[in-house]
Amino acid sequence: GVMPQTREALDHARAANVAIVVALNKMDLPAANPNRVKQQLSDMGLVPDDWDGDTMVIPVSARQKTGIEDLLEAIVLTAEQIEPRANPTAPPTGTVIEARTERGRGVTVTLLVQNGTLEVGDTLLVGNHYGRIKSMYDYTGKRVAQAGPATPVSVSGLDGIPQAGDQFRVVENERIARKIVMEQQGP
Repeated sequence: GVMPQTREALDHARAANVAIVVALNKMDLPAANPNRVKQQLSDMGLVPDDWDGDTMVIPVSARQKTGIEDLLEAIVLTAEQIEPRANPTAPPTGTVIEARTERGRGVTVTLLVQNGTLEVGDTLLVGNHYGRIKSMYDYTGKRVAQAGPATPVSVSGLDGIPQAGDQFRVVENERIARKIVMEQQGP
């Protein structure tokens, strides 16, 4: 069935106004009931394409390695339909994927750069949190100096833990970021 984290992911995807492709995992299990899940998705407003809706729902099994090619094809088709365009020279913006505190690094935030190129030393503003990027790592844990559009990176240097789904942007310096946060919080 549809799990609570799936509902949360749907809320974030809708808030970000992005296309959605659903992977029905664990289809190798004897208790798998894809029609029940499709009905639950439909009740949430995601009508499967095989039910004359507009949401691609792809059955997969990670254990049996089935449906992966179909899922990749669905992602490519969806990307072609929306024709995403990002500008690597624009001011960097994107979304928080997750945030946590790590021993030795402090607040570590995983970001998805959606536009522009993020660099070590940039000052981030994320909701009511801000900070200068002290270090940046790619998905393999390798230190990187910059990240362009469609690149996930983990950064450290923020003053607090933002929420998943929060949008980030780069501002000129920490003084400006602090001023913006104070204005957002009001008197």
